[in-house]
Amino acid sequence: MSLDQPKRATISNTEREARIALAACYRLAAHYRMTDLIYTHITARVPGEKGHFLINPYGWRWEEITASSLVKIDVDGRKVDDSPEAVNPAGFTIHSAIHGASHDAAWVMHTHTRAGVAVSSLEDGLETRLNQIALQFHERVSYHDYEGIALDLAERERIVASLGNNPALILRNHGLLTTGASAAEMFNNMFYLERACELQVAAQSTGQPLRLVSEDTARHVARQYDQTIHEDGDLELEWAAHLRTLEALDPSYRD
Repeated sequence: MSLDQPKRATISNTEREARIALAACYRLAAHYRMTDLIYTHITARVPGEKGHFLINPYGWRWEEITASSLVKIDVDGRKVDDSPEAVNPAGFTIHSAIHGASHDAAWVMHTHTRAGVAVSSLEDGLETRLNQIALQFHERVSYHDYEGIALDLAERERIVASLGNNPALILRNHGLLTTGASAAEMFNNMFYLERACELQVAAQSTGQPLRLVSEDTARHVARQYDQTIHEDGDLELEWAAHLRTLEALDPSYRD
């Protein structure tokens, strides 16, 4: 379904931009093999519309998502636009908890990848002092104990409490979650959290002792990441590179 002129006229330019960015996140996640068929979600607040969010149409593969196929919902996961597509309200439980509690977390991404679920199933979780990729999450990743499939709305408060002020949450025995004030920040967090999990699983698979950097070095490198990503402009450069990848592969995510 393309975003035709009548539909364009009903949405703001800022919503249009959010739709394109969110569709890009779905396509990128598919490209980097971070999907779970039709399950898990990436969501975004609709700019300027309190309590309204964008989510994928339920049943679509992430490779199929376009800007116009995204569905607008409220905080309870109910449709508020005229989209003919179904949504998965239960799948929005985790996302609505964070969207509703944190002004900065305008974007939320949740995955069930092989490496992510593997690390979430380890007693000690992610070893943030293992390598340079993981170090950016040192003292910046939280944990939430598994309570079952996320159908209980009462769990939302506990998810928020578990996340705290960190940008990343490991849902134990379940998967990964990242947040961001922008699509670029959220996707950057997930891209590297997933890489950190992949590298840890690879290192542990050797059966050799793990060599960890010191606590002082870990904190130093975490501060360096903050400098390069959020102050030196690397985040914008990375996002632009991701979008060039999409444009080369298939620009139809903009439709």
